[in-house]
Amino acid sequence: MLTYAPVRTAFAPAIPQNFAELGISENLVLDLVVRRMLIEGYCNLNSLSRALRVSVPIVDQAFKHMRQLQLVEVKGMTGNDYNFVLSAAGKQYGNERLQISQYAGACPVSLNEYQAAVKAQAAKVNVDREILRNAFSDLIVSDRMLDQLGPAIISQNSIFIYGPTGNGKTSLAERMLRVYKDSILIPYAVEVDNQIISLYDPVVHHAIDHDDEDIDQRWVVCKRPCILVGGELIPSMLDMRLDESSGIYAAPLQMKANNGILLIDDFGRQLMSPRDLLNRWIVPLDRRVDYLTLRYGVKFQIPFETMVVFSTNLEPSDLADEAFLRRIHNKILVEAVDKNSFDQIFERVVKARNMEAEPDSAEYLRKLCLREGRTELRACYPSDICTILNSIGRYEGRPPMMTKSELERATALYFAKG
Repeated sequence: MLTYAPVRTAFAPAIPQNFAELGISENLVLDLVVRRMLIEGYCNLNSLSRALRVSVPIVDQAFKHMRQLQLVEVKGMTGNDYNFVLSAAGKQYGNERLQISQYAGACPVSLNEYQAAVKAQAAKVNVDREILRNAFSDLIVSDRMLDQLGPAIISQNSIFIYGPTGNGKTSLAERMLRVYKDSILIPYAVEVDNQIISLYDPVVHHAIDHDDEDIDQRWVVCKRPCILVGGELIPSMLDMRLDESSGIYAAPLQMKANNGILLIDDFGRQLMSPRDLLNRWIVPLDRRVDYLTLRYGVKFQIPFETMVVFSTNLEPSDLADEAFLRRIHNKILVEAVDKNSFDQIFERVVKARNMEAEPDSAEYLRKLCLREGRTELRACYPSDICTILNSIGRYEGRPPMMTKSELERATALYFAKG
């Protein structure tokens, strides 16, 4: 878990103390309690409160209801807290509810509360050239490029980054997240029509350690997300997915990316066609809402409050028609690098790798890269060539060397013959 100075979020829900404030049905909470007790066995109010991330008064209300239904047996007390287990009837009831869903984690938030949270936490960014220069400080980026990125990021509309491969399109897109200095709240799960949608994903959501104990524990304080997906993107990743064995829905990518960035890398090379993807997102990009469907046909609306970044080395006109390109307001061409930028990149890479280079190594590498009909310098060449030099050194059991002969050897391995 990442540690940051506490930051107040735009949305800070208080801890619910009763079912009216909780926003979901008592029966759903009762199901969660029963399933949790099947897992834990011997329970008390405080342990259930921690596991389900709701206040003790709410667990107490569920416990009293279960006691009336003779679903629990009290085994004693620790201080003012009851110790209890499921009765035979409680175990039977729990196993029946387990057949419907196995979810026994944090209590979900309602769809209405989730919608309000996403809208309240919509990114509002103010940047200038200096702020962007700091955000992209580990890259060689021209002022001209910064001046295109700045208005695009401020707009928070979709961005189309295109140009020759190997010039840092993906690196630029990933670093856009650095302009966000705030944190957001993401719920563990969302309830829709008594169904559980698992949303918080520690793989893509980076939790922040904080000291605010007054925030509803069903929400996780996180950095704004940046989700990257490439050629593996298929249509099912954009729709609700039900795990048949557990009865739990998994949130689609765009829902996980809400209040952050969704980067579609190598756009045009996915298993799904560009036309299918673009048709799927014409309405969300235009109206900032998306529509999802549960397995049995119930359709519901979620905010589409994410900045979608398409990155491709293909021609935009070959990927999308005019109607769709019109909805992508920002189109940024990342061109091949000039010789000065190439030399700066080379110097940074050599320094970072602790390699010793002859004074004219950058110039000589440039000449090698432009041999045999090649006409453009790519930003990736210095790093890729240095990696090959390191591999050659390891193969021969010596430190890497950057001499003219070694550069020729490395580029011969790197470039395919025409």
